[in-house]
Amino acid sequence: MEHLELNGVLSALIYAGIGIAVFFLVLTLIEIGTKYSVNKKITEENNTALAIVLGAIIISLGMIISSAIH
Repeated sequence: MEHLELNGVLSALIYAGIGIAVFFLVLTLIEIGTKYSVNKKITEENNTALAIVLGAIIISLGMIISSAIH
């Protein structure tokens, strides 16, 4: 029984690691693909629309990871 629980935890950690890697890959592609710095637009210029889009990307990646685990 403990073997099954450990196996589930290990697979969840693997999926979480893959999800975090994909998230940073997507952020890097967004930074490269745009003419401006996303971080600068959100923090210094207070671009709310861009922050909402980035939040939607984070939520969607979380949903994908969650469905992959279950």
